[in-house]
Amino acid sequence: MKSLDLGCGRRKQTGAVGVDINPASGADVIHDLNLFPYPFDDSTFDEILADNTVEHLENLPRVMEEIYRIAKPGAIIKITVPYFRARWAFVDPTHRHFFTIDSFGYFDPDHPFYERYPLSKAIFRTEKIAFNEKIIERGLLKLLRVFLKACANRWPNRYEAYLSHLFPLDELTFYLRTVK
Repeated sequence: MKSLDLGCGRRKQTGAVGVDINPASGADVIHDLNLFPYPFDDSTFDEILADNTVEHLENLPRVMEEIYRIAKPGAIIKITVPYFRARWAFVDPTHRHFFTIDSFGYFDPDHPFYERYPLSKAIFRTEKIAFNEKIIERGLLKLLRVFLKACANRWPNRYEAYLSHLFPLDELTFYLRTVK
């Protein structure tokens, strides 16, 4: 399996080709992800990871089109971003985008946004959306947060509509599959 880690920083996924703008990151490829095209051939990668990367980029529809171009048919795209209700989404002055559970619906033909607001020719099916997938809960409110995370992952629309403003979680991970 050929993997690509976009914006890998110093935490490149084992076995992946790492891309980062910072030469000090130790990435395999030094490239500004705001510049297109990316330095890869069409349909190269089985898996593309972007862990806390896309919220920093200028043109998200164009980024998704480029990910689509370099992904193989059926490739898994794993994108982790700060949840729009989390304070972490707003602390970093370099964040340009904020994400809800529907943010990638514009690229999914099974989502109502896809037909209503044609944004791009890139097509991805949403396989899974997970709240706080990598976050290990600690502290006095651990049980509450574990319960909230379980509820949010089971009923994401209800959590976002009724509870997220009262009990915000921190991040979202989207698992998308390329449709070519």
